[in-house]
Amino acid sequence: MAQGRYANIIIDISHEKVDKTFQYRIPDKLRNILEEGMCVQVPFGKGNRLRQGYVVEITDRAEFPDEKQKSILGIVEGSVSVEADAVRLAAWMRRTYGSTMIAALKTVLPVRRSVRPKEKKKIIRRMNDEEILSLLGECMRKRQNARARVLKELCAESVLPYELVTGKLNVSSAALNSLESQGVITIETESCYRNPVKLNTGKEEGRTLSDRQQMICRDILEDYDRGKRTPCLIHGITGSGKTEVYLSLIEGMIERGKQCIVLIPEIALTYQTLLRFYKRFGERVSVMNSSLSAGEKYDQCQRAKEGLLDIIIGPRSALFVPFPDLGMIVMDEEHESSYKSETMPRYHARETAEQLAVIKNACFVMGSATPSLEAYYRARAGKYRLYTLNQRLTGGSLAAVSIVDLRQELKEGNRSAFSRRLKELMEERLEKKEQAMLFLNRRGYAGFVSCRACGHVMKCPHCDVSLSQHLGGRLQCHYCGYETVMPAKCPSCASPYILGFKAGTEQIEQQLARTFPGIRVLRMDGDTTRTKGSYEKILSAFSSGEADVLVGTQMIVKGHDFPNVTLVGVLAADLSLNDSDYRAGEKTFQLLTQAAGRAGRGIRPGEAVIQTYRPDHYSIIRAAQQDYEAFYQEEILYREMGGYPPALHMMAVLITSPEEKKGQALAGEMAELARNLPVKAVVMGPSRASVGKINDIYRFVFYCKSADYGQLTQIRDRIEQYRENTLKGQSLKENIQFDFDPTDSY
Repeated sequence: MAQGRYANIIIDISHEKVDKTFQYRIPDKLRNILEEGMCVQVPFGKGNRLRQGYVVEITDRAEFPDEKQKSILGIVEGSVSVEADAVRLAAWMRRTYGSTMIAALKTVLPVRRSVRPKEKKKIIRRMNDEEILSLLGECMRKRQNARARVLKELCAESVLPYELVTGKLNVSSAALNSLESQGVITIETESCYRNPVKLNTGKEEGRTLSDRQQMICRDILEDYDRGKRTPCLIHGITGSGKTEVYLSLIEGMIERGKQCIVLIPEIALTYQTLLRFYKRFGERVSVMNSSLSAGEKYDQCQRAKEGLLDIIIGPRSALFVPFPDLGMIVMDEEHESSYKSETMPRYHARETAEQLAVIKNACFVMGSATPSLEAYYRARAGKYRLYTLNQRLTGGSLAAVSIVDLRQELKEGNRSAFSRRLKELMEERLEKKEQAMLFLNRRGYAGFVSCRACGHVMKCPHCDVSLSQHLGGRLQCHYCGYETVMPAKCPSCASPYILGFKAGTEQIEQQLARTFPGIRVLRMDGDTTRTKGSYEKILSAFSSGEADVLVGTQMIVKGHDFPNVTLVGVLAADLSLNDSDYRAGEKTFQLLTQAAGRAGRGIRPGEAVIQTYRPDHYSIIRAAQQDYEAFYQEEILYREMGGYPPALHMMAVLITSPEEKKGQALAGEMAELARNLPVKAVVMGPSRASVGKINDIYRFVFYCKSADYGQLTQIRDRIEQYRENTLKGQSLKENIQFDFDPTDSY
C-alpha cells in the first residue's frame, strides 16, 4: 500500500530502456491503493500521450517541484502479468538485499536485447511435373549444373528445406533468387524459436515410487490443492530418489495446467538432469543458463511466456523465466553456495524462490542429502515442512567409507598423490572394468609457486593473491586473468629452486598415467569446460564407458549419477577446512558426503576413500559416517556460540577503492556510523579483506550481526542515505556493497 506521495515509474519495460524511471504524483484517490509492481496509465512526453508503465518505487522524496509533476491517471485493470510480478520481485530484492532498483530489474527481467529472430526458409515448387522436367533438360544442355541439381530434387519433392539446397546441394542464394524471379519456385520465410535442447532420445515412463516417495508426493500435491503453501525440504541420502520425487510432483503440476522451474546449482548438472526430464516430458522441457546465446535465452523466455514450455531447468537465473502459470519451483542440491549471487543484488536463490512462490501462489520444494544449516534450522523451527528419504532407490547401501591419514602415509615413505589403500582399490576397479571418480578440491596445475631457498611466493602484481602454475610454464591469476611465464630463477634471491606446489587436476591426470599404464582418464575442471557443450561431451563420454576414471574439481561431485562408478577417491579432503570462513566445516562435510554418494549408485556396492591430514576433524568423521544429524548438532552449537548464521543474521559491508588510504578511511567512517545507530546489532571491524586487492582495487570489510534481519537493513539504509546525502557530488571512486548472510568470506 502506498506510503508516499510520488511513484517512480518505468514506461518501457524492455531491457534496453530499463535504466530510466520517471516520477509522477500519486492522486489522492490512489494514495492507499497503489502498490509496487502495478501497471498504471500515465501522460508521457510533450504531447502527453497515454502510455502504460510499471510502478517500481513509492516515495516521499520529490525529484521535481510539485507544479512540474504530472499525475498518474489510473491503474490498468487486470494488469497482473508476468511483468508486474517481475517488478514486485525486483522491489522485494532491492529492499531485502540492498541494490538499486535498476540492478534488481535487470536481474529479474528476461533478456530483451536487439536479437534477430531466427528464420526458417523453405523452397516451394510452382511448376507442374512436365514444366520442371522440360526446364531440367534445358539446364543440363546449357550446363547450368546448380539449377539442374535443384530441379532434380524438385521432381521428387515439391517442398525443400532452404538449408538443404544451399548446403548439401551447394546452390547459391543468387541461383535460387533467379529461379524465383522466373516463377519456378517460391522462397517462403517464417520465424521460429531457437531451441538449445538437441537430444535424440525416446520417451520413458516414470519409475515405480516407494511407499515413502508416494507419501511425500501425495502430501505436497494435496497441500497445494488445499491452498497450503508451506515450503518443503526433502532431506534424502544420496541415491534415495529425490529426482524421482521431483518428476512425479512436476507431472502432477502439469496435469493441473501449471508450469515448473527446476533449479540446479551448476551448468555441469544440466545435461544429466535435462536427459531425465526430457525422457519423461519430451519437447516441452528447456534450459536456461549462461552457455546459451542471447538469441537462445530470449527465445526460451518467449516460449515460456506463450505457454509453449512446461519446465525450465537451470542455475539460479532460471528462476526469472517469465512463466504466467507457475505452479512449482524445485531447488535441487539446495545447500550449494553457487545459489548465492556474486554481483549486486547479492540475492540467494532459496529466499528469492520462496518470495517468488508467494507472489505466484506457487509451491516451493527443496532437496538435498546435506541441507544447508539455514534450511534445516528453519525446518526444525517449523518454517519449512521436513520430509526424509533414508533408503537408496536401488535397495543398496551407502558407500563404505575409509579415512586415510596422509601424515602416516608420508611417515611410511609414500609421497604419491594416491594412498596405498586408494591405489589398491583403483587396481581392483580396473580389473573388474568398473569406473572410479577422483575428486580434488582445488583448481589449476599448482596452488602456488614458491622459492625453496628464500620462501618468495610468486604473486599477482594487481591482486593480493599468489599465481597458479598451469601446463606450458604459464603462471596465472585466477582473479584478474594476469599471466606471465614461469621464471627459471627466483626473482628475489636468484635461486634455481623455484617450484610449484603440484596438487592440481592436470598433475593428478599425469600421475594416473604413470601409475596405471593404459588407463583412460577424463578431466573435468574450470579449464576443460570453457567451451560450449564441453560439460555434456565429458559427462556423456564418461557415462558411455569411454574412460576408466573421471578426475575433477567440485563440479564432478554434485548430483551426477553413474551406475558403473563403484569407487570415489577424495584427494586432499581437508583443503577446504583451511578457508578463513565460518562455513568451512559445513562446506567440507557437504563436499565429502556428496563425493562419497557418487559411488555404488547402481546394483554394485560402492567404496570411498577420504585422504586427509586432519582425520580427527568432526566434519570429516561425520562425512565418513554420512551422518548429517550428528554433524548438524555439532555445527549449530559452534554457530550459536560464535553468533553466526543461522543463529544470527550477518551483513558484510565491503568498501572498495583504487586508493588504499581513502578506502580505509571510508571503511572506518561507515563502521563508526553503524555503531552509533540506535539498533540492536554488533559491529566488527573494519579490516582489510582476506583478498585485500583485486585488479588494483583495495578492499576493506566490516561485519554487522543481529538476530533481527530488519535491524541490519536499517544499518544498510542509513549508510546508503549517508552516501547519497553527504557524499553526493564528490567525485568518489570508492564503492560500498552489502552482502546479507554471506556464503563466502571477504
